[in-house]
Amino acid sequence: MTDTDQLSSDNDPEIQEVTAMDHDVETRAVVLGGSIAGLFAARVLADVYDEVRIVDRDVLVGTKTPRKSCPQTYQANGLLARGQQIMEELFPGITQELVDHGVPKGDLSGSTRWYFQGNRLKQQHGDLVTLGVLRPVLEWHIRERVQRLPNVVFVEQHDILGLVTTADNSRVIGARVQAKGDKAEQVIDADLVVDATGRGSRTPVWLEQLGYERPEEERKKIDLVYVTQHFKLRPGIDPFEDDVCINPVAHADLPRGAVFFKTDGGLLEMTTYGMLGDHPPTDQAGLYEWIKSLPAPDVYETLRYADPVDEPVAFRFPTTLRRHYEKLKRFPEGLLVTGDALTCFNPVYAQGMSVAALCAIGMRPHLHSGAVPQPLDYFRDIARDAIEAPWDMTNTVDLSFPRVPGNRTLKVRVGNWYLKRVQIAATRDGNVTAAYFKAAGLVTPLESLMRPSMVLRVLLKSMLGPSKASQQPYGWVAPEGAEPVIPDTELRPAA
Repeated sequence: MTDTDQLSSDNDPEIQEVTAMDHDVETRAVVLGGSIAGLFAARVLADVYDEVRIVDRDVLVGTKTPRKSCPQTYQANGLLARGQQIMEELFPGITQELVDHGVPKGDLSGSTRWYFQGNRLKQQHGDLVTLGVLRPVLEWHIRERVQRLPNVVFVEQHDILGLVTTADNSRVIGARVQAKGDKAEQVIDADLVVDATGRGSRTPVWLEQLGYERPEEERKKIDLVYVTQHFKLRPGIDPFEDDVCINPVAHADLPRGAVFFKTDGGLLEMTTYGMLGDHPPTDQAGLYEWIKSLPAPDVYETLRYADPVDEPVAFRFPTTLRRHYEKLKRFPEGLLVTGDALTCFNPVYAQGMSVAALCAIGMRPHLHSGAVPQPLDYFRDIARDAIEAPWDMTNTVDLSFPRVPGNRTLKVRVGNWYLKRVQIAATRDGNVTAAYFKAAGLVTPLESLMRPSMVLRVLLKSMLGPSKASQQPYGWVAPEGAEPVIPDTELRPAA
């Protein structure tokens, strides 16, 4: 390839190092965006290209704290079981590294307390690894692994301006970037550009500017607001006991929920959310009252014995979004899109990072050595293998809320009817719980819940209604003499 990029001034030693590599590079891939999706993509691309450059506006290397350009990083983020499996495949041993760092490890169906429709599911281990890790810490560990790859280079603190194409716009051959504080535009030549810039991706605009159609966009208004705060339990207190997470899930009658888990550093991360205009407050007293209203008394009971270590932080997520690149008839060569730049799921279901992982491994078959990926083939495969199932799941559950606009087809109505019975049956049968979270965790297809033996089990168990145990408060009692942060015994469970 002919390299035309000028990435820096002579005064920047880091960029000098990048520029010095240019003369020996035969093939190069450029990843736009250095978050989780970009890191997963770079790991796969590094197996095929002589050099991979990751461009981002933030400082990435060594960063263990929330990044300005990634506002959701303050909130609870998690890998579903399939996402964790792919992460381990791409970076062998990284799960143990996280555990050694102090990240709690548990089972999605066996050591997580799930509340659906206000009823606690019966727990059963399903070999579904879940990690109680803060998003910046997870990102740092993955980035450290990517940094070890000798052919990956981080181009930090650069804004992404656009694409460079051939004269007929049929092929992307680079990216235009600009270093912060520098007025000069720079070009990075590339054999392949991968857009991992997230929901705010400019690829639809760039396509239109190049004479292509924009992809069809599918949106669903959910008007979701997250509020996250971190806490530290008082000495001798552990209401979690052997569990790692307590998750009351929002439902049609109460569109409020929470994700509350142990995390590294001995902290608790509490993210609570509300949909459709029912939003959690950010003042401390109001937030406690909100938590008290959740259909999981053990969340509030735990917070009574935990000290806040920071202030509540809010995050708004107005709509889900899917861009149907797979439906386009024309698309320039040399350009792919991945992660949230393709599809933004309702973050309540924690699908985003796991689908980004699926996109990365789905990219592999299209990166034939020496051949140019065919973008439309990639988009069709990703739509089928990575996006369709979780999107259908998100769509179906979101439409169980009457005020969420959308077409409630017979398939959606039947899906929600059956899903409700799965959740009722799971209050009595741990096998149903494990099967449900294997499907929700993207380990098995959703159709696995429709096998005749499972359907029979679900229908028989759900006929009895929720179990009595599922409707009782979790039976933790504070040790005698323990001093609560919130002196309120209204929701103390009985011994």
